[in-house]
Amino acid sequence: MALTYYHAEPVANSLKSMIPLKEKGLGYTSRYVDLHKFEQHQPWFTAINPEGQVPVLDHDGTIITHTTVINEYLEDAFPDAQPADGPLRPRDPVDAARMRYWNKFVDEHVMNHVSMHGWHRMVGIIARNIENGEFEKLLENIPLPDQRKKWATARSGFSESDLAHALDKITYAVDKVERQLGETAWLAGDSYTLADINFYAHCGMMVERMFPELDIAVRAPRLVAWRDRMTARPAVAAALAGEDRTAPGLRTWTGHAR
Repeated sequence: MALTYYHAEPVANSLKSMIPLKEKGLGYTSRYVDLHKFEQHQPWFTAINPEGQVPVLDHDGTIITHTTVINEYLEDAFPDAQPADGPLRPRDPVDAARMRYWNKFVDEHVMNHVSMHGWHRMVGIIARNIENGEFEKLLENIPLPDQRKKWATARSGFSESDLAHALDKITYAVDKVERQLGETAWLAGDSYTLADINFYAHCGMMVERMFPELDIAVRAPRLVAWRDRMTARPAVAAALAGEDRTAPGLRTWTGHAR
């Protein structure tokens, strides 16, 4: 069995699938892809993933992409490799459905809105520091049309109305999670699951730093306590300690200034 994990900094998507690898104690070869050098759009990488996006899991030559798919694949391929407090995907069908409900919510109603603010504040700086002719050439190498548009928008700046809408969606998600944590210990119930990993990677670990105006400590104290429990897990700490080549001045916006 050989696993290779292609990833960037331990935040958002790259963190989301790195945590299950650590939780399950699976040995893997780490391959860092430097997004600041646009390695994800280089021929060597698009030969692995034609969409030009990280992370990617290579399992004995089988390529798995998209983090929610990767994480479920790891549960199917390695069902007996689990943390001491239980499987990351519940064995009970109802609990598994609840986990998938929260994953769908995070994937469709949280991830892209947090990402927009991250791109506006961090990627925009990178994009604007690239000379015009070079930037256009870089855009041509981006396989996905939506990603080309996102890079172009980051360079010019997202509109205030789009940013405000995204913040409204994030606020709704924070309040929804806070209510849920008043009923159950973890998002999908009384057990830690892939749903917790998903929300933590995309929002939970960075929401206070990225959105101080939400006053999270007052607005969502249960979310803060949940975040601290997540961060304290040895596997999460190990994932967060992964390679990070983000410029020091930009780390504030990645949610793990180190």
